Amino acid sequence: MIKDVLIRKIAKYSDERGWLAEVFRNDELDFKPTMSYVSLTKPGIVRGPHEHVAQSDCFIFVGPGTFRLYLWDRRQDSKTNGESLEIEVGENNPCLVIVPPGVVHGYKCISKIPAFSINFPNKLYKGLGKKEKIDEIRWEQDPTSPYQIK
Repeated sequence: MIKDVLIRKIAKYSDERGWLAEVFRNDELDFKPTMSYVSLTKPGIVRGPHEHVAQSDCFIFVGPGTFRLYLWDRRQDSKTNGESLEIEVGENNPCLVIVPPGVVHGYKCISKIPAFSINFPNKLYKGLGKKEKIDEIRWEQDPTSPYQIK
């Protein structure tokens, strides 16, 4: 595990109508989202890797579809500095994943169908009124980056 990264299994409750999954409760998590977005990623496509300076991401992976999630701890003051983690998340392993600032992260759709993710970050994209600099270090734009998603 990587220090301060939270990976929580999400239970899906199925019946003849389909399924329901409770993904967030403020009485169970000390996390304050400020916005949300949903993303569809096509098979074989990679998003990231990148990291945030001040923002934490709260990803929800419940399907349809499956991702391979990659995490690398770059935080100098972290007990797990230099550690990495790969985990399959989505339809067969529904999870909530909180990624703190300084942890490089990205994912690849590994299913034969497109995969959905939802993010509830704790900072507004580009700040209030979208007037600030984007809080991202885009490792995917550096071909010599040590953070590679295969």
